[in-house]
Amino acid sequence: MTSKQRAGLRSLANGLDTVMQIGKGGITEAVIQQAEQAICNKELIKVRVLESALLTTREACETLAQAIGAEPVQCIGSRFVLFRRNEKNPVIPLA
Repeated sequence: MTSKQRAGLRSLANGLDTVMQIGKGGITEAVIQQAEQAICNKELIKVRVLESALLTTREACETLAQAIGAEPVQCIGSRFVLFRRNEKNPVIPLA
């Protein structure tokens, strides 16, 4: 992914609502399944890491991205954004 594509995805993510939260349980199988379902439908998801979580935001971002095969787009404060293109039915055009 180029920096220009990443910048475009960041601007799209600004208007997104947080889809899910990661709490003190960390990244469990249920969290991975929820993220997988959300990213299949939307391609771009925003996730919040609660203060009670044992992971930092960056650690959670990298772990979840690897678990679902997504690309980290942005990691700011307690939120991060992930992107994975839906090959069958793409929703977001990448320039």
